[in-house]
Amino acid sequence: MKFSPFLLIVTFCFCWISFSAEKVHAQDTPEEDVEFEDIKAPEQVTVNSIFVVGNEKTRKRIILREMDIKEGITYDWQEFVELIIGDQKKIYNLQLFTTVDVTPLFTGDDQVEVLVSLRERWYILPSVIFNLADRNFSEWWINQDRDFSRVNYGLKLDHNNVGGRNEKFRILGQLGFTQAFDLHYSKPYIDRKQLHGLSARFTYFTNKTIAVRSAQNRQVFYTNENEDVLRRTINTYLAYTFRGSFYNFHYANIGYHNTQIHEDVFSQNPVFFPHGDTNLSYFYASYSYRHDRRDNVAYATDGALLNLSLTQYGIFGSDDIHETEFEVIASKYTPLGKKFHFVSGLSANLFFSPLQPYTLVRGVGYKPDFIRGYEVNVIEGQQVLVHKNSLRYELLNVAFDISAIMPIEEFSVFPIRAYLSGNFDHGYVNDRNRIPENLMLTNKYLFGYGLGLDLVALYDTVFRFEYSLNNQGIGNFFINVRAPL
Repeated sequence: MKFSPFLLIVTFCFCWISFSAEKVHAQDTPEEDVEFEDIKAPEQVTVNSIFVVGNEKTRKRIILREMDIKEGITYDWQEFVELIIGDQKKIYNLQLFTTVDVTPLFTGDDQVEVLVSLRERWYILPSVIFNLADRNFSEWWINQDRDFSRVNYGLKLDHNNVGGRNEKFRILGQLGFTQAFDLHYSKPYIDRKQLHGLSARFTYFTNKTIAVRSAQNRQVFYTNENEDVLRRTINTYLAYTFRGSFYNFHYANIGYHNTQIHEDVFSQNPVFFPHGDTNLSYFYASYSYRHDRRDNVAYATDGALLNLSLTQYGIFGSDDIHETEFEVIASKYTPLGKKFHFVSGLSANLFFSPLQPYTLVRGVGYKPDFIRGYEVNVIEGQQVLVHKNSLRYELLNVAFDISAIMPIEEFSVFPIRAYLSGNFDHGYVNDRNRIPENLMLTNKYLFGYGLGLDLVALYDTVFRFEYSLNNQGIGNFFINVRAPL
């Protein structure tokens, strides 16, 4: 039977939505870090006041925006407990605070005040850039022979809470493998009801070495003899956001993209740009929807995520390309008792035409689509479908008070969590062009499995150490940053 990614996507999303609907109330049960056992529970409680402490910079309305609980409302006790736990998660997922505690304080038999206690993060983060230009650490270590010329370096300034309103500002200047300038600003709410937001971004970068194609399912890089700049790219966009409810987000983007390449690139790949010109210029528009009920957006152990997006590259007749792209990400995080949880996630990417500019090529090995055991490969095509699974066990969950040696309060507590994971990923890449040198892995069922250790540290920084085998019988040790799902 011919493989149909569309059928599998529809089936998975239907099951995901059905399962998510069944779990809406089940997942909001009290957790061990919220103590209610010693409270003699009334049938109902009325919330008289909500107090917020610890928000030295963050505006109170930004915090109250995340809360279902409202002043002057009477709740059934069990509903109230569930809302307390849910509000605590939502406030933490703003990623503005290192700790969040939402506590009911009884002032009568059925009268409560709600205390929201916070510890803020450090919001202004100047930093030195020193990172790898490659897709992941394993690509650099194995395929690129640990070449330090493939390192980016520079300066970056992030302000993650401008004016205390959760506005984000970033300015970046970078040299090295990729020379870049990036300017980004986002304002989550521009109205009093805190429903509508705007963001804008401008990016410019150049490269003297670029990936021009793939062969044997690995990237092929090219630098010309004169070491001229091979690619110059400008990208800018304006984005509108709408958040009508706590867990549902809508995004609409419109932008402009221009890439100029050196004519030598065509000697390496004659269809690098299928229209045959060294300049690729187009306007684009996209819409995406996100449903996010994760308990922790950086490393979730409970909840669900669904992200759907549709992008049109080329809006006007004068644009150099006219391509349509559809993408879906759907993940479920299921607790299995006190220490275990199971994660299952699907990601898919679809182009509707058989040939794209190489700058738009997708596949396994490009974020977010990867299969463990194939980290050093790129498996390129027009339709990509990946299903990732992990069973995780919590080995460690501690926090160290280092205030004696760290005078800055925002860094005075160093938390660390460790998870042992058993992993199994599988997927398929459909390449309509059936490029001969890549047929070993394209248009074939792929899978990989192994064990890993995940570390989650200060400010939800994630490091993953994994040993994985793929169905080619090849095993390797891999290091990655960020959670896989």
